[in-house]
Parts: sequence; C-alpha cells; structure tokens
Amino acid sequence: MQANVVTPDGSVFSGQVEMVSVRTVTGELGILPNHLPLVALLAIGSVRIKKDSEIHLIAISGGFMEVRPDEVNILAESAELPSDIDVNRARAAKERAEKRLKEAKQDNFDFKRAELALKRAVNRLDVSTGEGNR
Repeated sequence: MQANVVTPDGSVFSGQVEMVSVRTVTGELGILPNHLPLVALLAIGSVRIKKDSEIHLIAISGGFMEVRPDEVNILAESAELPSDIDVNRARAAKERAEKRLKEAKQDNFDFKRAELALKRAVNRLDVSTGEGNR
C-alpha cells in the first residue's frame, strides 16, 4: 500500500509499504493493506513504517491519519526522520521543559504547554536513537 507523511512544509515520506503503525489519541493502531477506511487523530509519537521488512521511524507532533484500503495519509503538524533530528537541540528542549514543569508548581506557568514540549522532545530523542520503535 502507499504511505504518505506530509506536514505544512511538505512531504517527509512517500512510498510503498507493508505496514504503518501509529499512536492515536485513543491508543496504538496498526494498518495493513486492505484496512477499512478510517480517520484518526494522532498523538505525539513515532510513525513506524515497515518497508522491505525493515522498520523506519518518523517523529510526529500530532496530526491526522486517513486510511483507505490501498493508501495511508498522515497529515502531521511536524514530522522528522531520525537523520533530520538535531539531538542537541532536542536535549536542550527537554531540559527546558523539565525545568518549566518544576517551576510550574511554584507559579501559574502554563503546565500543559510545558508538558507537551517535554513529550515532543522525548519523542524526538527516542526516534533519533531508534527507541521510538517500542
């Protein structure tokens, strides 16, 4: 089946695949060829694409997935291949978010915003090291 991962900035992945696995806001979902049509809201996580019997990871920060029997389209807010992830930048973002979460207990800082920033940073680090495959 055809799989496409696109962001507002353009295409991140397009190709024939054996399987696509994602984290939706309600749980994990695996898509094989001839899957029933559906639309799902995606959570921060990794898209796992099985192509030529190998697993390829893409870090996404939410979005939507449209499934047709012969095609999966992922419209992500942001998406990065492991080779495109700046690990130092992701570590710095993780540290900033952790610091903000600690400070949020002391004042009225936007806790949810810091929590999402931490999830995005951890996801990017996991995908960059191949751990997003768990």
